[in-house]
Amino acid sequence: MSATDPVNPPGEPALELLEGRLWVDGCFDFFHHGHAGAVVQARQLGDELYVGVHSDEAILENKGPTVMNLKERLLATDACRWVTKSIAYAPYVTQLDWITHYGCKYVVHGDDITSDGSGEDCYRFVKAAGRFKVVKRTPSISTTDLVGRMLLCTKNHFIKSLEKTLAGEEGPGSEADRKAEGNAMLERMRLYATDETAKNPGAHVWFWSAPNGFKELFAGIAPKLGQRVVYVDGGFDLFSSGHIEFLRMVVEAEEELARQDGWYSEQAVNERKGKGADYGPVFVVAGVHDDQVINQWKGVNYPIMNIYERGLCVLQCRYINAVIFGAPFTPTKNYLTTLPWGTPDAVYHGPTSFMPLTDDVYTAPKEMGIYREIGHHEFEGVNAGEIVQRIMRSRDLYEARQKAKGMKAEIEAAQRERELQEEAQRKKEAELQE
Repeated sequence: MSATDPVNPPGEPALELLEGRLWVDGCFDFFHHGHAGAVVQARQLGDELYVGVHSDEAILENKGPTVMNLKERLLATDACRWVTKSIAYAPYVTQLDWITHYGCKYVVHGDDITSDGSGEDCYRFVKAAGRFKVVKRTPSISTTDLVGRMLLCTKNHFIKSLEKTLAGEEGPGSEADRKAEGNAMLERMRLYATDETAKNPGAHVWFWSAPNGFKELFAGIAPKLGQRVVYVDGGFDLFSSGHIEFLRMVVEAEEELARQDGWYSEQAVNERKGKGADYGPVFVVAGVHDDQVINQWKGVNYPIMNIYERGLCVLQCRYINAVIFGAPFTPTKNYLTTLPWGTPDAVYHGPTSFMPLTDDVYTAPKEMGIYREIGHHEFEGVNAGEIVQRIMRSRDLYEARQKAKGMKAEIEAAQRERELQEEAQRKKEAELQE
């Protein structure tokens, strides 16, 4: 057990031990689709899923520094569609009394080995008790991978055309390799588009391209009677607290409008329940920009996550009902009026910004009278650039962490390359402002 782990579970009443209530725990540092992959597979095994989140101190002792603090990491797990409840300060070495306290019969983890600071298996106690279930680890992604992209300043993760990649027409390897990888990616997208049970279709998934318009990939749950359809867009790179809080506040703003219109009155609630089940007042559509668009504006090796990875992060978020891959950087009137769900009732934009804009890309929704802004919040400064800077400010610590996981010494040369590219990008942005 880690020296920084709490000795006993919290003093709140213990819950009944249920076969269908499961436990997952981890660091969940800038919560990415690899984390979501473990969570959704765990949710498929039961009816409820409790997620234990380790403290900053326990992670530092056992693994190295976190990029996101505990509050930010909890915000991310709370936003995951398949999470029933997040539990802060979960012990780094999973303890039987903790999972029993929360009524969880089994612990679920990926098929990789997780060790504590002394090299012992973090799940040794639950394994010995026969209360451990295994799911497949999501390939080709981890927090270590993403930190490596930042430190090494690589671009080989970019995807030129997601649609062609999914069809096996682009990507490395033989034709058979590309087909197999495309099919695997497609099935993972289908899984991440499931509802809160992780067993039924949930979110809609669409492609958009300038010459071809909209193309449906997966059908999901359609907007229900009375729901307002609202549109948001962005790069959503390193999907983190700034994005998540913005999306949460969009839903909150729509709920407040609905409250004023009587959505939550007893009569209205009973009418919806009488037709099946109650539901919220908003249907949120998220447009995700492609890699080339983001790199054109931000340079260096942004986006750190490619469009597929960023889209999966958005798909798993409980505040989202539909995702459009390849959404245009500027939502024109023609684009907005031809959305599959019709012209949106509102287009929201928030204070978290990462693109050095010289023109107002939201001119069309403003002229249409549907533009809305979300106000300031405590995570508004958290974007991909801020996360990269957090890594760079503690570069020595992260280099040690990466090297401990097999990274090579080219980090120093890559850091210099990043500095040169960032300087070139600053000059480019300054010229745009003149």
